[in-house]
Amino acid sequence: MNPKRFLAPAIIFFGTLLLLAMFLPGLRPERPGAGVVQGTAAIGGAFDLIDQKGNAVSAAELKGKYSLVYFGFTNCPDVCPISLQTITQALNIAGPIGDEVQLVFITVDAERDTPKVMAEYTANFHPRFLALTGTAEQVRAAASAYRVYFQKAKQETPGDYMMEHSGFVYFMDRDGMYLTHFKPDATAEQIAARIRQELGPKR
Repeated sequence: MNPKRFLAPAIIFFGTLLLLAMFLPGLRPERPGAGVVQGTAAIGGAFDLIDQKGNAVSAAELKGKYSLVYFGFTNCPDVCPISLQTITQALNIAGPIGDEVQLVFITVDAERDTPKVMAEYTANFHPRFLALTGTAEQVRAAASAYRVYFQKAKQETPGDYMMEHSGFVYFMDRDGMYLTHFKPDATAEQIAARIRQELGPKR
């Protein structure tokens, strides 16, 4: 019997088995963690800004408390004031547990939003809002840390312009790590429920 007669069919047979093992889910060995998204969202980080009282503030000063962080600008006609009002209502709904949450409003319009302007604007919302501004470079660095998009929209007249920006509210833990975010259409009740879930008694 000539063994060479069986060599080619054997190669084809075992090659087929190898292909099946590679591509059929039932035969392929699963890689560790396959199908599981690992790691945390790269949102948040270092920044150096100025608060509404003219004091220098860094990200380190948010450590030890949970925080709700929102980027916007004081000349925003609708989305920003609605969002800040929603955050204010959410903290009121959350009750005493909301005392552990710092509210942060960071401008994306460094050109017009001075500390004085920020102070006057945030006085219309929750008294615990920390309103932050800075140089254009400082604001851009803070926005970059939170993966916030913004740019100056085309202006009709000099000095009269709008800012385009993303409108998420970021919920950060006591170590400044990202927990979740809320879309612009999130309700105060939804935000308050998430605060209670995170800070309330663990069952």
